[in-house]
Amino acid sequence: MLNIRSFVQGTDEAVWVSVWNRAFKEFDDFRSLSVDDMIETEKSPVFDATGRFIAELDGQAVGIVNAYVDKMREEKKGFMRTLGVVPENRGKGIGRALAEKALQSLRERGMHTAEAGARMERAEAQRLWESMGFKRVRVFSLMKRSLDTIPSDIGENMKVQMRNYQKGFLEDLKLLNWLSNETFKEHYNYRPDTVGETRYFLEQDPTFRVQEWLFMHLHGEPIGYVGVGIDEKYNEEKDTKAGWILSIGVLKPNRLKGIGTRLMIEGMKLLKSKGITEALLGVDDMNPTHAMKLYEKTGFTVASKDAAYQKAI
Repeated sequence: MLNIRSFVQGTDEAVWVSVWNRAFKEFDDFRSLSVDDMIETEKSPVFDATGRFIAELDGQAVGIVNAYVDKMREEKKGFMRTLGVVPENRGKGIGRALAEKALQSLRERGMHTAEAGARMERAEAQRLWESMGFKRVRVFSLMKRSLDTIPSDIGENMKVQMRNYQKGFLEDLKLLNWLSNETFKEHYNYRPDTVGETRYFLEQDPTFRVQEWLFMHLHGEPIGYVGVGIDEKYNEEKDTKAGWILSIGVLKPNRLKGIGTRLMIEGMKLLKSKGITEALLGVDDMNPTHAMKLYEKTGFTVASKDAAYQKAI
């Protein structure tokens, strides 16, 4: 018998982690979670256990879903995240039952739109959303490049000044928060991050324990930034040396002047200086700043794609 029940914070962390680790292990960018990781995640200012559900088949946990409502978002849009079923129990309608439970939860909490995601190589996930009336609205790419060589003389602006983010310095934290919000306000699903959220990501995020950030200044004024991160547990599990360009932004009046190119190059140099041999990043294919062209210019190529689906509820 299939039963879908609510996640109980403080009790179900081990159950959630166990299902997560079995349901998503075939993805290239997967790395296992621990209960400690889960507990750290629960310290995030935006964590909410309300929409988390666990599917049990004959008393055994076999699937999870998170019907997430961002209480700081003005738009009445909820997000169906982490829909996963352990491989040996797929094809039994469990994923659909979880998706329907998540939709019900979002509707009950006043959401007008639901958004879900699917890996492009997972045709069954795409079919599920489409069969439930969802429409594809966006495509995102995971991009990679080797750091054997780092490009130069490709139009990077050498007139700007750089400085490191100073950890523990409140003014730098506020500056990074402001630059991120200002440079991303035109982007899909944007809503401004609080300083508390930025602080959590920099200081407590359980994935990217190793981070470095750079500010770019022109005539003494901040105009952009780049941040890189390393997931040491991922590298240990995959026996690799990968790092991420976590975020990059240039204020609108300073775009198309080689500053983004310079930031990308400096970000890659930061990763290489830490022994990293491969850089990764994620991008919205329809990014309004045409960031994908910048990444291609600096040598990144598409490794995989995700699709976002929406439905009015």
